Amino acid sequence: MNRWQSLVSRPGVIIADGAMGTMLQQAGLKPGDPPMLWNVDHPDRVRAVHRAYLEAGARILLTNTFNGNRFSLAKHSLEGRGDELNRAGAQILRAEIEDYLKKAAPGTPSPVTAGDIGPTGEIMAPLGKLSFDDAADGFARQAVALIDGGADVIWIETMADLEEVRAALEGTRRASPDIPIIVTMTFDTHGRTMMGVKPETAATSLNEWGAAAMGGNCGNGPDEMLVAIQKMHSAVPGALLVAKSNAGMPEFVDGKTMYRASPGTMAQSAVQMRDAGARIIGGCCGTTPEHIAAMARAVSS
Repeated sequence: MNRWQSLVSRPGVIIADGAMGTMLQQAGLKPGDPPMLWNVDHPDRVRAVHRAYLEAGARILLTNTFNGNRFSLAKHSLEGRGDELNRAGAQILRAEIEDYLKKAAPGTPSPVTAGDIGPTGEIMAPLGKLSFDDAADGFARQAVALIDGGADVIWIETMADLEEVRAALEGTRRASPDIPIIVTMTFDTHGRTMMGVKPETAATSLNEWGAAAMGGNCGNGPDEMLVAIQKMHSAVPGALLVAKSNAGMPEFVDGKTMYRASPGTMAQSAVQMRDAGARIIGGCCGTTPEHIAAMARAVSS
């Protein structure tokens, strides 16, 4: 039994990690700089973020590779370093998990290394210029590097277009025919994704396409996420659902993005997500290890 199967076979809520970008900015990452470069330039700081989330109770952790497809990397002239940066991201997280397990009590469930794949930032054809095959090829290359680095699962996140999701699924399957794939979309536009996808439509499609788990991430806070989870649960009652919302509505203050939801607020929302049908619960932008620890305590009580 692999680590993913072992984890999901256990009863109860599974805690996922929180924001990576928020934590790296606190560690000195400058706005606009590509976080993935820190996988090779400052791996100790990336590992410290993973360590903090492990200590907070996270059992599924995402690699620092959100912008790791070649289309996103090209915006920083890094498309030639994709294999290196993705592989390093997975290796860093895998190494931190192995160190954690050496010190953990016997019987501690093994945390899962989730290779993080984000959107291309491009518009898929026919509305845009990015073809399905090009997108799938780009995602496949990222997935290969993440799996080579030690990813147990692939986590496709912050998606708005089901066609792009389908390309990411196809690309991942080219890299590995059987690795579990988690997919989360962002329902931040009047309860739909930016491309108009409803939560119930997403759930039905992702279930048909064989996603191991599905749900929502990012968005405008836990209230919006709760509605999306309720609708996905109604559409596919047996699905393994994921809720990973931002720490409230993003606000711009003095040129910086702020998130106001406290650890206590996010803990209350975690209980609501659990009761609505979510089984994998974590946080997105603005969440910290303090948020995740509070959420872990709340859903275990």
